[in-house]
Amino acid sequence: MEIRSVTLFCEADTAPTAYAAFLAAARAAFPLRVQSTRLGAPPFPAWLPRDRAVAAAAEFVAGWRAAGVDYVSLGPVRLAHDLAWLDLIPDLLTAAEGVFAAAEIATPDGQIDVERCWAVARLVRRVSALYPDGFGNLFLGALAGCGPGHPFLPASYHGGGPAHFALAVEAADVALAAIRGAGTLDEARARLVAGIEDAAAAIVPVAERLAAEYGLRFSGIDFSPAPYPAEAKSLGAALEALGIRLGGPGGLFAAAFITEAIDRARFPHTGFCGLMLPVLEDTTLARRAAAGELALNDLLLYSAVCGVGLDTIPLPGDVGEATLAGLLLDTAALSARLRKPLVARLMPLPGLVAGDPTSFDFEYFAAGRVMAIREMGQGGPLAQPGSLEIRPYRRDRVE
Repeated sequence: MEIRSVTLFCEADTAPTAYAAFLAAARAAFPLRVQSTRLGAPPFPAWLPRDRAVAAAAEFVAGWRAAGVDYVSLGPVRLAHDLAWLDLIPDLLTAAEGVFAAAEIATPDGQIDVERCWAVARLVRRVSALYPDGFGNLFLGALAGCGPGHPFLPASYHGGGPAHFALAVEAADVALAAIRGAGTLDEARARLVAGIEDAAAAIVPVAERLAAEYGLRFSGIDFSPAPYPAEAKSLGAALEALGIRLGGPGGLFAAAFITEAIDRARFPHTGFCGLMLPVLEDTTLARRAAAGELALNDLLLYSAVCGVGLDTIPLPGDVGEATLAGLLLDTAALSARLRKPLVARLMPLPGLVAGDPTSFDFEYFAAGRVMAIREMGQGGPLAQPGSLEIRPYRRDRVE
C-alpha cells in the first residue's frame, strides 16, 4: 500500500507559502510512500477573473507548485454556473503542468441538467484533441453528486471554510492479499476489514499530528482501493479472487462485497470510499476489457453497489457526441437515484477504433485496448435542453 495523495483544500486567496512547510513535512512524515501532494481549490468560476482566466490560472498553479504541490484541481463548473465557463476548460488544462478541472452533471440533491450533459460531451471531444494520444481527458472529470472534499482527482475541490487535508490511498494490494488468503466469504471479509483497519491505523496518528502541528483539520481517508498496473496491485484480481470473472455472473456481488467491507472498517472515512475500477490503471481490468469480456455496462452496473463510476475508459476516437452524452446521463441518473457520488472520466483516443491497442508513456496506465461501445442516436426528448430532479429510491413509498 502507498498513499496516492495528501490533498490540501483551502480558499483560492490563500498564500501558497503558508502551507509550504506542511506540504514538505507531509511527504516525509508517513511510514508509507507518499506519491503526490495535491490542492483542491474552490470551483474556479467563483474566483477566476473571466477576462484573464487562463493567465490567472497559470499564475495560481505556478504559486502552488513552487510551494510543493504536484497537481492542482481548479474545481468544477457547477450546474449553477454559466455554461460558458465550460468553454475555458481546454485552455485551463494546458495553462500549466498538472492542472485538473471538472464539470458537474448532477448535484448531490439529484438535479440533472440534460443540456449540460450534452455540453460536457462536446467538451470531452474537444479535450481529446489536445494531445495526439488523447491523454487530455485524464485531467477532466464529469461529476455526479460529488460534494467537496474528495481527495482523489478529478473530483477534488474545496467547499469553503477552514483549510483541511485528506488522504487518498493506493490499496488494491490490501484487498488482494486479504481475499487470496481466505477460504470462505466470512474469512475473506474479516481479513479485508482487518487489513483496512491495520493500514489506516498506521497513518491516521501521523495525519493527526500533522494537523495539530500545522493548524489544519484532518478530514479523513478515502480508502477506495486504487490499483496500480501490476498483478500484485490489481483490484480486478482481488475481485476475481472471490471466484468470479469480471464481466461474468457474480461480478456485482464481488463489487458489493469489497465495498461493504470498506464501510465496516473503522477509520475516518471521507470521499468515495468505494470501489475504484479505472480500466486503464488496472492490469486485470485492462486485460478483460481488451478481450471484450468486460463492457461499459458492467462497469455502470458495478457502480450501483460501490463507487466510483466510469474511470479512464478508452473509447474510439470518433465516438459520437450523443453516445458520450448518453453515458453521462446514465452516470448522472445512477448518482441521483441512489444519492451517491460518481465520476465519469471518458477518454476518446484519436485515430483509434474498438479493439486497437492503447499505449501511453505514463506509469499509472496498463497496456490495453479501446473498448467497444454501441452508438446512440440523436433524436427524442434526451436531445432537448432541460433540467429535472430525480428523486431518490424510497423504501417507504405507499403502494
